[in-house]
Amino acid sequence: MESPSYLLRDIPHEERPRERMMRYGAGALSHAELLAILLRTGTRHESAVHVANRLLARSGGIRNIVDFSVSELMQTKGIGEAKAIQLQAGIELGRRLARSAPTEATVIRSPRDAADILMEQLRYLQKEHFVCLFLNTKNHVIAQETLSIGSLNASIVHPREVFRAAIKSSSAAVICAHNHPSGDPTPSQEDIQITRRLCEAGEIVGIDVLDHLVIGDGTYVSLKEQGFM
Repeated sequence: MESPSYLLRDIPHEERPRERMMRYGAGALSHAELLAILLRTGTRHESAVHVANRLLARSGGIRNIVDFSVSELMQTKGIGEAKAIQLQAGIELGRRLARSAPTEATVIRSPRDAADILMEQLRYLQKEHFVCLFLNTKNHVIAQETLSIGSLNASIVHPREVFRAAIKSSSAAVICAHNHPSGDPTPSQEDIQITRRLCEAGEIVGIDVLDHLVIGDGTYVSLKEQGFM
């Protein structure tokens, strides 16, 4: 018995990803349809949408594709080197768009303001990233830097790294943040300890540590609001 055909020509014209995007906008498309547009073509027996669905199934969801290397993407049948690079380029554009949020006009007035800058950058990462926002005297964001990438459950950062970067940026204050890959932003004892060490070091060098945020999946905890600093 022959396997069913899943070629693009078997899909009604108005239901194809590009046509749906033109008609309804990108927000109406599924993850698989958006990936299919980046892939452009499928295989002799499958449409790009079905190749994208197999990639999503193998990865366990869209968020896990973020950390896939070119070789890992190529392990999905129908994705060669060129298509893997196209996917990585699309992912990197998304990352850069997220990172482009901080500008000199960005003013931090609350933990929510800082979380809004960092949430989309950090929430899907599979390792802990320790990131700092550096502020001037008017609480404008003047720089952002990732200072440490840890394991799945720990991020190691030394105060000297934070304040070396702060001094390089001529910062008056700093907001620290890191993600919890589990999605649960509940601070650990290690999180609390490093926060206190950073605050003590900040007092010595004259640069205020305004907050330390723990970023989860769509949520966050401010150690300042929790009374740990």
